[in-house]
Amino acid sequence: MEGAILIGIQGSGKTTFYRERFSETHVRISLDELRTRERERALIRECLKDGRPFVVDNTNVLASERAVYIAAAKAAGFRVTAYHFRVPLRAAIARNNRRPAGEKIPVPALIATLKRLQPPTVDEGFDQIYSVALGPENQFLVTVQA
Repeated sequence: MEGAILIGIQGSGKTTFYRERFSETHVRISLDELRTRERERALIRECLKDGRPFVVDNTNVLASERAVYIAAAKAAGFRVTAYHFRVPLRAAIARNNRRPAGEKIPVPALIATLKRLQPPTVDEGFDQIYSVALGPENQFLVTVQA
C-alpha cells in the first residue's frame, strides 16, 4: 500500500505525471477536484481504511502540509513516497500558459509558491524521495533523490 505525495509549484506537471504514472493504480486526491479539506480528508480516510493506494496531487510545498498526509498514511501501514518536481520557473510558466483560460494561475502566485517551497526530506517520514525533472522532449525524468 502506497501513499504518494507530489511536491512542486503550479505548472510543474504534477497532474500530468499522475495521469501518466498512477491513474490506473492510485486514487487521485486533489483540492482542485474535491474543493474542500473535509472532502479531501474523507477520501484519504476511505483509501486508508480500504487499503487503496493514493496520490496527493496538490502543491504540498510546506513540510507542515505534508506531515498530515504522512502521519495518517504511516499509522495505516502505508509506504509514503515523495515526488519532488524540480522544474524551472520558466518551464512552469510556459506549461501554465498552455492551460485553458479558467485554469491559469497568475505568475505572481507561481513565484510566491516557489519561494515557500521546502524540499522534502527523509526526516519527514518519507520512505523514498524521487526528483522529477523535465527532459528535452518535455518528458518526465525521475531519479532517486540522494
